[in-house]
This record gives sequence, structure tokens and C-alpha cells, in this order.
Amino acid sequence: MVVKKAFLAGRQEFADLYGVKHTQVTQWVARGVLNYDRAVIVSGSPYWLLSFVRGFGEMTPRPKELDQRVLKQLVAAQEPGVWARTKDEVPPLVGLQEATALFGLTSQQNLSAVVRQGRFAPADYQLSGSPLWLLDTLIKAAPEIQAKSRTVMWAIVPQVEAELRQGRYTGPGSAIVPRGRAAAKAV
Repeated sequence: MVVKKAFLAGRQEFADLYGVKHTQVTQWVARGVLNYDRAVIVSGSPYWLLSFVRGFGEMTPRPKELDQRVLKQLVAAQEPGVWARTKDEVPPLVGLQEATALFGLTSQQNLSAVVRQGRFAPADYQLSGSPLWLLDTLIKAAPEIQAKSRTVMWAIVPQVEAELRQGRYTGPGSAIVPRGRAAAKAV
């Protein structure tokens, strides 16, 4: 079975699609104009379904125009993909935090270095400056990653894989952690 990527947009892509500053998306969330209902959370960041994002401007009190050129570029960068209508249609995704748990690593920094050096599986997505992988991409790449390593085992943790597949993962990266003023209010 071939798993198709869903077209997604992180905060930066969302902002670029509407020609606003990247911080505007966070402000829309804070004001309640936007929420995470149509977003998957990966490594503590939201990635919205692009099918939702492209219609967002028409749903706001003051309509916003979508930049069709940016939309075409974003779709082209994620091909082959599908226009998912619900989060349930998005295959399990893994960011640096989830990959650290998936491989039982003690530090995300070690994984980040391996990714930067090109010694890890190529990312399926590059959104808002972060690499994202389909879970199946990393499972398939694990033997090759293991073979290239001299110091790290790169063994898949079966429980983490199962939780990611079943949508029950609650480890690092599974939730958005408030920062700045929001963090101070949460205390």
C-alpha cells in the first residue's frame, strides 16, 4: 500500500499564503479566529490541512485573499499529495521530537546533527523550517540508518511506533507547549 502525503501548511506557509507576517497566524489563534481543529500537531507545532487553509480567508470576518502563486508552489513542493478533508486522512507524521522517541535516543540534538549532515532519511516535508517524515518513511529507512551508524543503535521502539500509528502518541512533541506570555499565564 502506498501512503499518500496530505497537503499541509505550517505557520509560515499559512502566513505566506495570505501575505501576512508569520506572527499573524499565532495572533489569529490567540484571538480565536483560528484554532487547531484542522491541524495535526507534530513536534509541538501545528500543521494545518491545506484544504482548510485555502478556504480560511473566506471564513474570516474580514475576508482575506489567498495568494494562488504561493499555493501552487506549496502544492508542487509536496507532490505527490492528496487534499485531505480531515485529520484522520493524514498518515502518521514524525518530527524531530517524535523521531527522537521512535529511535529511543536520549537527545534531539544528536538527531538534528545527523539530519543536517544528510545521514538520515530525506524529509517528506520541509514546513516552517522543520523537517517532517511519514512514519513509514522512517520505518523503511531504519535498516539503512542503522547500517551507516558506528555509535548509535537506531533501533525502533515498538511501543512508540504503535502509538504513532494508532494516533495515541502522547510523548515529546505531541502537544503545543505554551511559550512566552502564554506560558506565564498557564502557571
